Amino acid sequence: MVNRHDIETAYARIAEHVRRTPLLESALPAGGAPISLKLESLQHSGSFKARGAFHNLLTRRAPPVGCATASGGNHGAAVAYAASRLGIPAKIFVPSISSPAKIAKIRSYGADIHIEGADYFDAQALCDAHVAATGALKIHPYDTPETIAGQGAVALEWEEDLARLGLARLDTVLVAVGGGGLISGVAAALAGRVRVIAVEPEGAASMAAAFAAGRPVEAPIRSIAADSLGARQIGALPFEICRDRVERVVLVDDDAIRAAQRRLWQDFNLVAEPGGATALAALASGAYIPAAGERLGVLVCGGNADLAALS
Repeated sequence: MVNRHDIETAYARIAEHVRRTPLLESALPAGGAPISLKLESLQHSGSFKARGAFHNLLTRRAPPVGCATASGGNHGAAVAYAASRLGIPAKIFVPSISSPAKIAKIRSYGADIHIEGADYFDAQALCDAHVAATGALKIHPYDTPETIAGQGAVALEWEEDLARLGLARLDTVLVAVGGGGLISGVAAALAGRVRVIAVEPEGAASMAAAFAAGRPVEAPIRSIAADSLGARQIGALPFEICRDRVERVVLVDDDAIRAAQRRLWQDFNLVAEPGGATALAALASGAYIPAAGERLGVLVCGGNADLAALS
């Protein structure tokens, strides 16, 4: 299990390699209580995933053949970016559903990209075969302690910046869920301090399915956010961390996600991909209704949107 001490160690290790992303204080819906938006959409490679990628590569030794990973896009871009900065060869496996914007970003960092399979799990099978054949260092996007501790660093940074700016501590944070690496890191960092609410698309609800079954189980994937939140099954380690530390799961439909994307653009000139806007969709759509006086935080976790599709 990953705990706050592990995340503090990871935070210190990756601090010089990642971007300290800004906070945006606002009120959504209009006239509501202030909320804190943590803009990981402005992180290196376009998502929070850079934190876990750097933590893996700084704590585990890659052989001469380099590292390999499977990804819907954001994790692949993060590993490609971190590997390029650290001088490590990288091979990235992505499924055919990955957005052109994410594929282009992976290529821009000089990684060797392989595009095949219908979804993330197909890409993972191809990555596993490559690792078995070559001995490359496998970097899992969500189901290892190194990844979870790296992702959880965002919660410590958020707390620090609220204190530095003289802002009130948060009561609750809303976090989108794919395979569970981000939310398990946040939940481990904030356990006993802040309530953590998971937000999933109705068509990609692997954590909701796991909570209902009492164990990780496969869930159908049919959502516009599938390229970032489309893990068929929540990770085993994220589930063990989250089962006692995440208060509940809130589901949102694709229309609410699109509306949240539009709101971030129209109100703040912020580009967010569907997965990046999913946590906000819970608040903006009314799927999550805060209590009177509740101090709420929303993690905007990714900005690698296909601009043509967004418009």
